[in-house]
Amino acid sequence: MRRRKSSVAAIARRTDVSRTFLYDSPEDRAAVDKAMTEAGERCGQMFADQGDEREATLRERALNAEDALKNAHAEILAQRTHIGELLGWNSDLEVNRTEEAIRRITTGSSGLKQRVRRLTTDNRTLDERLKAARSNHRFHDCRVADLEARIAPRSPHRRPGISDATASR
Repeated sequence: MRRRKSSVAAIARRTDVSRTFLYDSPEDRAAVDKAMTEAGERCGQMFADQGDEREATLRERALNAEDALKNAHAEILAQRTHIGELLGWNSDLEVNRTEEAIRRITTGSSGLKQRVRRLTTDNRTLDERLKAARSNHRFHDCRVADLEARIAPRSPHRRPGISDATASR
């Protein structure tokens, strides 16, 4: 009975006696009342202990949340400062562009464009020369093969009047 908070009806069922018996017997009634009072006190103490634990947990969570919020505000401030510095650099770059600097950049750009055109023309010229050299090389290879065929000794099993170059074709 002392382990749990119970009603008179529940105690009567567990002890296998009638409720009337518990109410009529002054000793048993006093024992039931005492057990119910002690159980209520233990239950109240248990709820108080749980409440203290919950309160401590909530307090710790609140402190953690405050720390996280403080860190987030510091990070936001750092990011805003960095953004401000970057915007300042951007405006500094725009202000420092004088007419002299613009002319210098434009002149350099046009000079680079001319150099690109000249290199493109030189590349085309070299490509054409390479093609011509390959064509000459093929022609000379064919010519050398023809000359070798003409001066090569004739074999006895060939028909007369047919040259080696003609036979190989």
